[in-house]
Amino acid sequence: METTEVTLSVRGETAPGEVIAVVGSCEALGSWCHKRAIPLQLNVGNDGTFWSRTITLPRGLEFKYRYFQGFFLESKNAGGSCQVIVNKWETHQRPRTMTPTESHMNPDDGQFGTHGGVACVDSGWLTCQTEVRLRLHHSRSAPVSITKKKFKKSRFRIKLNLVGYEEEGEEEEESVEEDQLSPDTISLHTTNTTTLEISMISSDGYKSRHSQPDCGYPLDPSRWTEYTIKTMDPDNLELTFEFFEEDMGEHVVQGDPQPGHVGTACLLSSSFAENGKDSGVATLPIMGRNSRLTIGKVRVDYLVIRPIPGLHCDMNASFTRYWRKRSALDVGHRGAGSTQAAKHHKVQENTIASFKSAANHGAAYVEFDVHLSRDSVPIVYHDLTCCISTKKKDKKSLELIEVPVKDLTFDQLQLLKLAHATAIKSNDLKDMLDDEDEVDDQQPFPSLSQIFQAVPENVGFNIELKWICQSKDGSWDGNLSTYFNMNTFLDIILTCVLQMAGQRRIVFSCFDPDVCSMVRQKQNKYPILFLTQGISDIYPALMDIRCQSTQVAMSFAQSENILGISAHAEELLKSPGFIQEAQTKGLVVFCWGEDNNNHDNRNILREQGINGLIYDRTQTHAHTHTHTHTHTHTHTHTHTHTHTHTHTHTHTHTHTHTHTHTHTHPFVEFTPGKVRSQTHGCVDLSTTGPELTCTRTHLC
Repeated sequence: METTEVTLSVRGETAPGEVIAVVGSCEALGSWCHKRAIPLQLNVGNDGTFWSRTITLPRGLEFKYRYFQGFFLESKNAGGSCQVIVNKWETHQRPRTMTPTESHMNPDDGQFGTHGGVACVDSGWLTCQTEVRLRLHHSRSAPVSITKKKFKKSRFRIKLNLVGYEEEGEEEEESVEEDQLSPDTISLHTTNTTTLEISMISSDGYKSRHSQPDCGYPLDPSRWTEYTIKTMDPDNLELTFEFFEEDMGEHVVQGDPQPGHVGTACLLSSSFAENGKDSGVATLPIMGRNSRLTIGKVRVDYLVIRPIPGLHCDMNASFTRYWRKRSALDVGHRGAGSTQAAKHHKVQENTIASFKSAANHGAAYVEFDVHLSRDSVPIVYHDLTCCISTKKKDKKSLELIEVPVKDLTFDQLQLLKLAHATAIKSNDLKDMLDDEDEVDDQQPFPSLSQIFQAVPENVGFNIELKWICQSKDGSWDGNLSTYFNMNTFLDIILTCVLQMAGQRRIVFSCFDPDVCSMVRQKQNKYPILFLTQGISDIYPALMDIRCQSTQVAMSFAQSENILGISAHAEELLKSPGFIQEAQTKGLVVFCWGEDNNNHDNRNILREQGINGLIYDRTQTHAHTHTHTHTHTHTHTHTHTHTHTHTHTHTHTHTHTHTHTHTHTHPFVEFTPGKVRSQTHGCVDLSTTGPELTCTRTHLC
């Protein structure tokens, strides 16, 4: 086959040690794998922003490709593999294309991130590095407690410093000449790959991933303050919290190089590894500046986000921040709907039959909850606990026991005679599923893999990642104060989804903000919505500041660069302006809750521009119209048209009959457009199946 020498060129500003690379659809361009991407070379003679490289490609074939900015890291060990960090990458819905036709080609691709006049750049994901997050907040109580009388009434500003870390042989490494390293790689442990940034969120707004002022920021009871460290060596960091008096008086010496500095608290990241937890709370003593005595203590929440081991996320497409403007999508809650809301409905919720029923009635998406069995199988079930009977056949002596789902293996779950947890309170033995009535598709606890295999691929999945939440009164969902390791939990579920989703549309959601952050950082393909109950008369307030209002949920979603929020219908109906406010901020808004089961409420939310409605019984709540025909014998013919589509035909006849036809319409797409800026990812997530052609105008 004939080949073409293609010299690719692009312009872009980079940080020290950072390069621009190209990845694409053929072997020569890495087959969309970031680890096999081709780094470009910087042309020193220009303004330091012009990158190019000549690549040999087969002639006459079309190739697709993207550029990204990142680090190519050389292993310390001889023969070790090269690691690649993706900092930013182009995420246009349609990537760049070229078809080599001559012996030499020199396409000029202009500016990094801009293609076809559209800027479309997204942040990278965790390919090999780890993210350590340290948080100060007033969710439970003030994070800083001062014991020294002198500072009892002081207000403090706090700054986090990354002191650095040393490794064996560091001096020898420093003596290595730079020209001994490959021009396309840099040392694996260069400090360029360790970054420290701060984010702050509140109901008033957010500041995301920026540097700190010299004396840090003051603590604010209404604000969540989070420090993010990205590093290749998460277990060997030394961090110090520096405390400064916010209101400095006359006692501050003018020539002091650190005016107002009163103390330091030190944290070693190795302590996280020693206690074996990726999340928790560390209480640190604050040591006085001029003495070895403590002046107080600081409580620091920590979270460690690790890359998914052994999983390759390709760069062919990204859906993480794209949504196309359309009429509200209808999402089947737990498939065909909550069985508890419609007591003895013939299709059991969260079963294969339920999802098939929603699919057969045209659902664009079905919503369901996923968590893990004891043996780490992703399973579909709504609650954190279930009720099982001690006797399987004799209902007269039936006793129900509530058991955490996480304590049962997948095989044990398949054998259960099951009832909803509410059955204990109501003593409603009818909620028990009869063995003789169960068929394979109606069995509870299907695995996530089974759902992927059984439900048509044109039906999208809104997958709620089930996690425990703590209420303000200190109680936990399902009385479970401990749960899985969050990294392990998500790695298993995300791996299943990424391997089995195919062309299916996927949207994740979760009530836990840390889960949302992890999903965003662990993969580059699917979006996540932050589920929030806001201020509710139905549910108790949650402990976490980020979960306490719809406004702060918006700030969190913006700060974490996720798709949007899924808000409680109760609050949106009270304050419908939240929908437009969120969308103005570039967020997609879904809503959930029993209020959505009311047709009028759904109309109100649709009129406000809601992006997605999650509700029960989508097959019966979908758009309907009724035809009523009455015939008598006199041939007097009348037509009555109303918006409910009731047609009356009268023919003077001794015989009268009435036909009522209810037609359920598939949830269809409408006018293309964009809710969020084109600087975000660009792939449609909500293409539905065949549309129903109607000759009449239907009201929603």
